[in-house]
Amino acid sequence: MAARTIEQPKERLLTILALPFMSCSARLPVYALFAGTFFVREQALVVFSLYVLGIAVALGLAKLFSSTLLKNESSLFVIELPPYRVPQALTLWRSTWEKGKGFVRKAGTFIFGGSVAIWLLTYIGPHGVGVAMDDSFLAAIGGLIAPLLAPLGFGAWQAGAALITGFLAKEVVVSTMNIIYHVHETNGLKQVIASHFTPLSAFSFMVFVLLYTPCLATVAAIRKETGSRKWTLLSIGCALTVAYVISFAVYQFGHMLGYS
Repeated sequence: MAARTIEQPKERLLTILALPFMSCSARLPVYALFAGTFFVREQALVVFSLYVLGIAVALGLAKLFSSTLLKNESSLFVIELPPYRVPQALTLWRSTWEKGKGFVRKAGTFIFGGSVAIWLLTYIGPHGVGVAMDDSFLAAIGGLIAPLLAPLGFGAWQAGAALITGFLAKEVVVSTMNIIYHVHETNGLKQVIASHFTPLSAFSFMVFVLLYTPCLATVAAIRKETGSRKWTLLSIGCALTVAYVISFAVYQFGHMLGYS
Protein backbone atom coordinates (compact mmCIF):
# COMPACT_ATOMS: atom_id res chain seq x y z
CA MET A 1 0.00 0.00 0.00
CA ALA A 2 2.98 2.28 0.52
CA ALA A 3 3.52 2.11 -3.26
CA ARG A 4 0.51 4.40 -3.69
CA THR A 5 2.83 7.38 -3.21
CA ILE A 6 4.73 6.43 -6.39
CA GLU A 7 3.17 8.21 -9.35
CA GLN A 8 4.89 6.40 -12.22
CA PRO A 9 3.05 3.12 -13.05
CA LYS A 10 6.24 1.23 -13.91
CA GLU A 11 8.05 2.02 -10.65
CA ARG A 12 4.87 1.44 -8.69
CA LEU A 13 4.36 -2.03 -10.17
CA LEU A 14 8.03 -2.95 -9.72
CA THR A 15 7.84 -1.91 -6.07
CA ILE A 16 4.70 -3.99 -5.49
CA LEU A 17 6.29 -7.07 -7.06
CA ALA A 18 9.66 -6.72 -5.31
CA LEU A 19 8.64 -5.79 -1.77
CA PRO A 20 7.32 -9.25 -0.73
CA PHE A 21 10.83 -10.69 -1.10
CA MET A 22 12.16 -8.48 1.67
CA SER A 23 11.88 -10.08 5.08
CA CYS A 24 9.11 -8.90 7.38
CA SER A 25 8.56 -9.20 11.12
CA ALA A 26 6.15 -12.11 10.58
CA ARG A 27 9.08 -14.33 9.56
CA LEU A 28 11.10 -13.54 12.68
CA PRO A 29 9.55 -16.34 14.83
CA VAL A 30 10.73 -18.87 12.24
CA TYR A 31 14.22 -17.36 12.16
CA ALA A 32 14.38 -17.22 15.95
CA LEU A 33 13.37 -20.87 16.28
CA PHE A 34 15.74 -22.34 13.71
CA ALA A 35 18.68 -19.98 14.20
CA GLY A 36 18.40 -20.39 17.97
CA THR A 37 18.46 -24.16 17.57
CA PHE A 38 21.13 -24.75 14.94
CA PHE A 39 23.22 -21.55 14.94
CA VAL A 40 23.45 -20.52 18.57
CA ARG A 41 26.73 -18.63 18.24
CA GLU A 42 26.09 -17.24 14.77
CA GLN A 43 22.34 -16.63 14.96
CA ALA A 44 22.63 -12.85 14.55
CA LEU A 45 24.81 -13.29 11.46
CA VAL A 46 22.48 -15.93 10.02
CA VAL A 47 19.37 -13.78 10.45
CA PHE A 48 21.21 -10.75 9.04
CA SER A 49 22.25 -12.78 5.99
CA LEU A 50 18.59 -13.63 5.35
CA TYR A 51 17.67 -9.95 5.34
CA VAL A 52 20.54 -9.20 2.94
CA LEU A 53 19.48 -12.08 0.70
CA GLY A 54 15.90 -10.80 0.57
CA ILE A 55 17.05 -7.31 -0.42
CA ALA A 56 19.41 -8.70 -3.07
CA VAL A 57 16.69 -10.89 -4.58
CA ALA A 58 14.21 -8.00 -4.61
CA LEU A 59 16.67 -5.69 -6.38
CA GLY A 60 17.69 -8.39 -8.84
CA LEU A 61 14.11 -9.23 -9.78
CA ALA A 62 13.20 -5.55 -10.07
CA LYS A 63 16.04 -5.14 -12.56
CA LEU A 64 14.97 -8.29 -14.41
CA PHE A 65 11.32 -7.25 -14.63
CA SER A 66 12.32 -3.74 -15.69
CA SER A 67 14.35 -5.05 -18.63
CA THR A 68 11.93 -7.80 -19.70
CA LEU A 69 8.26 -7.66 -18.73
CA LEU A 70 8.17 -3.88 -18.39
CA LYS A 71 10.84 -2.89 -20.90
CA ASN A 72 8.36 -0.99 -23.06
CA GLU A 73 7.05 1.08 -20.17
CA SER A 74 8.37 4.63 -19.97
CA SER A 75 9.90 5.77 -16.72
CA LEU A 76 10.30 9.26 -15.30
CA PHE A 77 10.87 9.72 -11.61
CA VAL A 78 10.98 13.15 -10.03
CA ILE A 79 10.29 13.69 -6.36
CA GLU A 80 10.28 16.83 -4.29
CA LEU A 81 11.48 16.17 -0.77
CA PRO A 82 9.68 18.07 1.99
CA PRO A 83 11.63 19.72 4.81
CA TYR A 84 12.41 17.20 7.55
CA ARG A 85 11.63 17.94 11.18
CA VAL A 86 12.12 16.08 14.43
CA PRO A 87 8.75 14.46 15.27
CA GLN A 88 7.02 15.33 18.50
CA ALA A 89 7.28 12.70 21.21
CA LEU A 90 3.51 12.38 21.59
CA THR A 91 3.00 11.97 17.85
CA LEU A 92 5.76 9.38 17.69
CA TRP A 93 4.27 7.46 20.61
CA ARG A 94 0.76 7.46 19.11
CA SER A 95 2.02 6.30 15.74
CA THR A 96 4.10 3.53 17.29
CA TRP A 97 1.22 2.43 19.52
CA GLU A 98 -1.31 2.29 16.67
CA LYS A 99 1.01 0.38 14.36
CA GLY A 100 2.05 -2.01 17.13
CA LYS A 101 -1.55 -2.60 18.19
CA GLY A 102 -2.58 -3.21 14.61
CA PHE A 103 0.20 -5.74 14.11
CA VAL A 104 -0.62 -7.63 17.31
CA ARG A 105 -4.31 -7.70 16.41
CA LYS A 106 -3.61 -8.95 12.89
CA ALA A 107 -1.04 -11.49 14.00
CA GLY A 108 -3.21 -12.76 16.83
CA THR A 109 -6.22 -13.16 14.56
CA PHE A 110 -4.29 -15.06 11.91
CA ILE A 111 -2.48 -17.23 14.44
CA PHE A 112 -5.69 -18.15 16.27
CA GLY A 113 -7.66 -18.83 13.09
CA GLY A 114 -4.80 -20.75 11.54
CA SER A 115 -4.24 -22.80 14.67
CA VAL A 116 -7.93 -23.78 14.78
CA ALA A 117 -7.83 -24.79 11.11
CA ILE A 118 -4.67 -26.81 11.64
CA TRP A 119 -6.12 -28.52 14.69
CA LEU A 120 -9.17 -29.57 12.66
CA LEU A 121 -6.96 -30.90 9.87
CA THR A 122 -4.97 -32.92 12.40
CA TYR A 123 -8.10 -34.21 14.13
CA ILE A 124 -10.04 -35.21 11.00
CA GLY A 125 -8.92 -37.62 8.32
CA PRO A 126 -10.29 -39.61 5.38
CA HIS A 127 -11.41 -42.32 7.80
CA GLY A 128 -13.24 -40.09 10.27
CA VAL A 129 -12.53 -37.96 13.31
CA GLY A 130 -10.08 -38.52 16.13
CA VAL A 131 -7.57 -40.20 13.83
CA ALA A 132 -3.85 -40.51 14.44
CA MET A 133 -1.70 -37.64 13.23
CA ASP A 134 -0.20 -39.68 10.40
CA ASP A 135 -3.72 -40.47 9.10
CA SER A 136 -5.03 -36.90 9.19
CA PHE A 137 -5.86 -34.60 6.30
CA LEU A 138 -2.90 -32.41 7.23
CA ALA A 139 -0.51 -35.35 6.87
CA ALA A 140 -2.09 -36.21 3.53
CA ILE A 141 -1.71 -32.67 2.21
CA GLY A 142 1.83 -32.35 3.51
CA GLY A 143 2.70 -35.74 2.08
CA LEU A 144 1.68 -34.65 -1.40
CA ILE A 145 4.32 -31.93 -1.56
CA ALA A 146 6.96 -33.69 0.57
CA PRO A 147 8.69 -35.34 -2.43
CA LEU A 148 9.02 -31.93 -4.07
CA LEU A 149 10.70 -30.53 -0.95
CA ALA A 150 13.12 -33.44 -0.48
CA PRO A 151 15.81 -31.91 -2.76
CA LEU A 152 15.70 -28.83 -0.52
CA GLY A 153 16.60 -30.88 2.55
CA PHE A 154 13.23 -31.02 4.32
CA GLY A 155 11.15 -33.68 2.60
CA ALA A 156 8.97 -34.61 5.58
CA TRP A 157 5.22 -34.06 5.54
CA GLN A 158 5.48 -32.00 8.73
CA ALA A 159 7.61 -29.36 6.99
CA GLY A 160 5.29 -29.34 3.99
CA ALA A 161 2.22 -28.89 6.16
CA ALA A 162 3.83 -26.02 8.07
CA LEU A 163 4.70 -24.24 4.82
CA ILE A 164 1.14 -24.62 3.54
CA THR A 165 -0.28 -22.96 6.64
CA GLY A 166 2.34 -20.23 6.31
CA PHE A 167 0.30 -18.91 3.41
CA LEU A 168 -2.22 -17.66 5.98
CA ALA A 169 0.52 -15.81 7.83
CA LYS A 170 4.17 -16.65 8.29
CA GLU A 171 3.74 -16.55 12.08
CA VAL A 172 1.53 -19.66 11.80
CA VAL A 173 4.48 -21.83 10.69
CA VAL A 174 5.79 -22.11 14.25
CA SER A 175 2.36 -22.67 15.82
CA THR A 176 1.69 -25.38 13.22
CA MET A 177 4.87 -27.17 14.24
CA ASN A 178 3.82 -26.92 17.88
CA ILE A 179 0.57 -28.71 17.05
CA ILE A 180 2.10 -31.28 14.71
CA TYR A 181 4.86 -32.28 17.11
CA HIS A 182 2.62 -32.08 20.21
CA VAL A 183 4.83 -29.63 22.07
CA HIS A 184 3.78 -26.47 23.87
CA GLU A 185 7.10 -24.85 24.80
CA THR A 186 9.81 -23.37 22.63
CA ASN A 187 12.54 -25.49 24.19
CA GLY A 188 10.54 -28.63 23.52
CA LEU A 189 10.03 -27.66 19.89
CA LYS A 190 13.74 -26.93 19.51
CA GLN A 191 14.56 -30.44 20.68
CA VAL A 192 12.10 -31.94 18.23
CA ILE A 193 13.24 -30.02 15.14
CA ALA A 194 16.86 -30.75 16.05
CA SER A 195 16.08 -34.40 15.33
CA HIS A 196 14.28 -33.66 12.04
CA PHE A 197 16.60 -31.05 10.51
CA THR A 198 20.32 -30.55 10.07
CA PRO A 199 22.00 -27.12 10.16
CA LEU A 200 22.12 -27.07 6.35
CA SER A 201 18.49 -28.13 5.87
CA ALA A 202 17.43 -25.66 8.58
CA PHE A 203 19.11 -22.79 6.73
CA SER A 204 17.54 -23.97 3.47
CA PHE A 205 14.14 -23.99 5.21
CA MET A 206 14.65 -20.42 6.45
CA VAL A 207 15.62 -19.30 2.94
CA PHE A 208 12.44 -20.89 1.58
CA VAL A 209 10.30 -19.19 4.23
CA LEU A 210 11.98 -15.89 3.36
CA LEU A 211 11.22 -16.09 -0.35
CA TYR A 212 8.15 -18.23 -0.96
CA THR A 213 4.57 -17.07 -1.52
CA PRO A 214 3.72 -14.04 0.63
CA CYS A 215 0.95 -14.30 3.19
CA LEU A 216 -2.72 -14.10 2.29
CA ALA A 217 -3.01 -10.46 3.40
CA THR A 218 -0.10 -9.46 1.15
CA VAL A 219 -1.54 -11.33 -1.82
CA ALA A 220 -4.86 -9.57 -1.28
CA ALA A 221 -3.04 -6.21 -1.16
CA ILE A 222 -1.19 -6.99 -4.40
CA ARG A 223 -4.47 -7.88 -6.10
CA LYS A 224 -6.08 -4.68 -4.88
CA GLU A 225 -3.20 -2.35 -5.72
CA THR A 226 -2.43 -3.79 -9.17
CA GLY A 227 -6.06 -4.42 -10.06
CA SER A 228 -4.83 -7.38 -12.07
CA ARG A 229 -5.17 -11.11 -11.53
CA LYS A 230 -2.27 -11.64 -13.94
CA TRP A 231 0.24 -9.68 -11.85
CA THR A 232 -1.04 -11.29 -8.66
CA LEU A 233 -0.58 -14.80 -10.03
CA LEU A 234 2.80 -13.79 -11.44
CA SER A 235 3.87 -12.61 -7.98
CA ILE A 236 2.81 -15.91 -6.41
CA GLY A 237 4.40 -18.06 -9.11
CA CYS A 238 7.60 -16.04 -9.16
CA ALA A 239 7.95 -16.26 -5.38
CA LEU A 240 7.50 -20.03 -5.37
CA THR A 241 9.97 -20.49 -8.23
CA VAL A 242 12.62 -18.21 -6.76
CA ALA A 243 12.26 -19.76 -3.30
CA TYR A 244 12.59 -23.28 -4.69
CA VAL A 245 15.57 -22.52 -6.92
CA ILE A 246 17.56 -20.64 -4.28
CA SER A 247 16.78 -23.13 -1.50
CA PHE A 248 17.74 -25.95 -3.85
CA ALA A 249 21.03 -24.23 -4.64
CA VAL A 250 21.75 -23.56 -0.96
CA TYR A 251 21.16 -27.16 0.08
CA GLN A 252 22.77 -28.92 -2.88
CA PHE A 253 25.87 -26.70 -3.05
CA GLY A 254 26.20 -26.84 0.72
CA HIS A 255 25.99 -30.62 0.57
CA MET A 256 28.64 -30.71 -2.18
CA LEU A 257 30.93 -28.59 0.01
CA GLY A 258 30.60 -31.09 2.84
CA TYR A 259 28.13 -29.29 5.08
CA SER A 260 25.33 -31.21 6.75
